[in-house]
Amino acid sequence: MTEKRKNELELLLNREITTANGITFAEFMQHALYHPEHGYYTSARTRIGKQGDFFTSSSVHSCFGRLIARQLEQMWQLLGQGEFIIAEQGAGEGHLCLDILDALAAEAPEFYARLQYRLVEISPDNRLRQKDVLQRHCAAGLVDWCQLDDLQGMVGCFLSNELIDAFPVHLVEKHGGELREVYVVTKDDGFSDELRPLSTLAIKDYFQLVGIEPGTGNRCEVNLAAGKWMSQIASLLERGFVLTIDYGYLAEELYAPYRHAGTLLCYHQHQTNEDPYQRIGSQDITAHVDFTALQKIGRQQGLDLLYYGQQYQFLMGLGFLELLIEMESREADPQKAQALRMNLKTLILPEGGMGETFKVLIQGKNVGMPELICGKRIRDINIPASAF
Repeated sequence: MTEKRKNELELLLNREITTANGITFAEFMQHALYHPEHGYYTSARTRIGKQGDFFTSSSVHSCFGRLIARQLEQMWQLLGQGEFIIAEQGAGEGHLCLDILDALAAEAPEFYARLQYRLVEISPDNRLRQKDVLQRHCAAGLVDWCQLDDLQGMVGCFLSNELIDAFPVHLVEKHGGELREVYVVTKDDGFSDELRPLSTLAIKDYFQLVGIEPGTGNRCEVNLAAGKWMSQIASLLERGFVLTIDYGYLAEELYAPYRHAGTLLCYHQHQTNEDPYQRIGSQDITAHVDFTALQKIGRQQGLDLLYYGQQYQFLMGLGFLELLIEMESREADPQKAQALRMNLKTLILPEGGMGETFKVLIQGKNVGMPELICGKRIRDINIPASAF
């Protein structure tokens, strides 16, 4: 984003905040990330990878998509091996879609021939990147773009990877036994926080749903948009699965007394900071996902909990170690083999990697309670010594 555009977004926000005498942080975050012209996710810029601001699991290595493809193939089998829709929202540059389709074309051609991959994408810039990356599968007629409402009655799997963490959140603090909400106000030449009464009683209802409130003096995030999204996805799905991958915790840990400042973070050129009022429109703003809320709201809307676990458990169950050994054995250069191993382990390592903080949630609708292959217990996996 150019400096001019950044200034335009700041001026726009300044005018709106001044006119309204303050807006909720959720409204501010919505503008910063999703303003139609100047938002972080809607403007033309590189967001993912070495030249961007952050990495995702799918940008680490193609084996992430290859393993997910194995779980999707089992889902297809469970649904009778008929026509099957994979719908992915917030697909970034399309690399996870590419890796899944490449894997299925090579390893499950019958499934590949029966599926339709539908992308839900609000960013014109991302749609262009996705079309470029997915040319071969688009030419085969397997990929198209749609709105969420176009998926009404779908049979298949709704997939998201690091989507919900970027939904706008309300910031809340508890003082004197009362919940107060952060509003964004103008101060000097910038923006600042101001605590006010809650903008909506839905925030109180949210804490009643998850069964915990923040400790006195603590700040936390409330992602009301995630609950609305989960309800919508459940209503669209006629039969099938919802596969959600993101970083987050259950409510008990997310709102634990020791978590004084919440989880809000900003990303710019692979550096993190806690100041959302700088580089507005040029940095990512995220908050950890409350997986308790997703499970409970899903259950209210007819979604059964089929699987919940850490990303390393999910990938190990799908054959991560076997795949690592197979790929390493095909690499003749020892240095390249070592680099491959370290790169892949980023997906499962708890410290300095993505294996523990990232969680995987799978819910089902009208599918019964099948035993998913990703749920294979670690102790039941034959782990060769060479894997370590």
